[in-house]
Amino acid sequence: MVRMPESRPYHHGDLRAALLRSAERTLREEGAGALSLRALARDVGVSHAAPGRHFKDKQALLDALALEGYERLERALAEAADAGPGLDERMTASAHAYLGFAVAHPALLELMFARKHHPDGSARLAAAADRTLGSLTRMFADAQERGEIVEGDPERIALTAAAGLHGLAALIAGRALDAEEVLAGLDDHVRLVLHGLKPR
Repeated sequence: MVRMPESRPYHHGDLRAALLRSAERTLREEGAGALSLRALARDVGVSHAAPGRHFKDKQALLDALALEGYERLERALAEAADAGPGLDERMTASAHAYLGFAVAHPALLELMFARKHHPDGSARLAAAADRTLGSLTRMFADAQERGEIVEGDPERIALTAAAGLHGLAALIAGRALDAEEVLAGLDDHVRLVLHGLKPR
C-alpha cells in the first residue's frame, strides 16, 4: 500500500521525529534493508535533501533508531524496578517489560544489538546499552544489600539474567518459541533464575 506524504509543514524539531517514526515503521514492516533517506523524505512529504539536516547517512539514521530504542527500553525497565518491595516482584516486572518490548519491537531490538554502528554514534550507543543493563545491575545490588541474594559482582548477575531474557527474545523472534506461551510462563522462568534448580 502506498502511503501518502503528509502535507503539513514541519517546524524546527518536528522533522527529525517524523523521520524516525517513519523509519521505525519501515524497519518493522520491511526490514533495515528497505530504509533509505530519500524514501523517508518522500514518505513524510519533504525534499530529498531535507533528512540530511538530521542524518548524514543511513547508518546515522539506524544509530538514532537504536539509541531511541535503548532509551525506551531503559525507561520501561526503570519503571519495572519499582514494581514492589521484593526482588521477585521487581525481577518479574523487569522480565515482562523486556520481553514485552522484544515482542512488540523485534526488528528494533535486533538493530539495537547490531554491531554495524557508525563510529560517531558507537560511544553513545554503548553508553545507552550500559545504562539499560544498569537498571538490572542496580536492582540486584539493592537485593544484595537487603540480603535477598548471594554476594557477588552485581554486573555479572545482571548480565546472566539479561542474557536469559534476550535468549528468549531471540527464540521468539526466530519463531522457535511462541510469544504468548513464553509470556505466560515467564514468572516460572524468573523463579528458576532467582532460585535455581536445587531442591528447596
